[in-house]
Amino acid sequence: MTDLPRTPSFDLGGKRALVTGASSGIGLGCAVALAEAGAHVVCAARRADVLQEAVNAMQAEGWSAEALSLDQTDVTAVVAACANPFDVVLNSAGLARHSAATQTAPDDYDAVMNINVRGAYFLSTHAAKAMMAAGKPGSIIHISSQMGHVGGVDRAVYCASKHAVEGMVKSMAIEWGKAGIRINTICPTFIRTPLTEPTFNDPDRLAWIMDKIKLPRVGEVSDIMGAVQFLASDASAMVTGTAMMIDGGWTAD
Repeated sequence: MTDLPRTPSFDLGGKRALVTGASSGIGLGCAVALAEAGAHVVCAARRADVLQEAVNAMQAEGWSAEALSLDQTDVTAVVAACANPFDVVLNSAGLARHSAATQTAPDDYDAVMNINVRGAYFLSTHAAKAMMAAGKPGSIIHISSQMGHVGGVDRAVYCASKHAVEGMVKSMAIEWGKAGIRINTICPTFIRTPLTEPTFNDPDRLAWIMDKIKLPRVGEVSDIMGAVQFLASDASAMVTGTAMMIDGGWTAD
């Protein structure tokens, strides 16, 4: 008799998840994806009023969620947030300030690196420390970008920050694998959100985007959500130190 394999579960029932940057856009989509799969989701962001509205909407759907006001650049606050270890930590907090490289202001460079690299780094390390101290495995996921693998016009600082995250994740995966802690990135193309509307409204930028994306549309937040459930769950138990490209074929060239 043939012994048939079984598909690992995507169910996150009984799991606790932290999502940063969860008040809107991709971060909110990630929080919803985890909650829909059964996790209790701690939704963290700086904008407390907008965040609470998002959590209220999630609770109205019958999902388990709570709000946490958190500035991810405050390492002390991050340590406190991770004191009770999570099963899943998803970092969607990020910042973009685009300009020609020769026009980059030091303050803009520092602001982008502070949240995109420093904030991501110390959230990862303190989340992993808490998991290790509790002797429990876990999944850490960073919303990176296709721009962590290619370059882009007026995006030297943003690309530098995302390339740094990709290298950081590979090294952390090597260090933490024996503890059962997985860490990966999700790398979207341009996703339609309120923050990206100015880009889509620029005819030259839109033409550039549509030339690079091989599929006949731009990305939507829902395109990210299945990948979130996959990387958070046992379905990806053998996946670590890698990048999941959700780029419509942008990086296929």
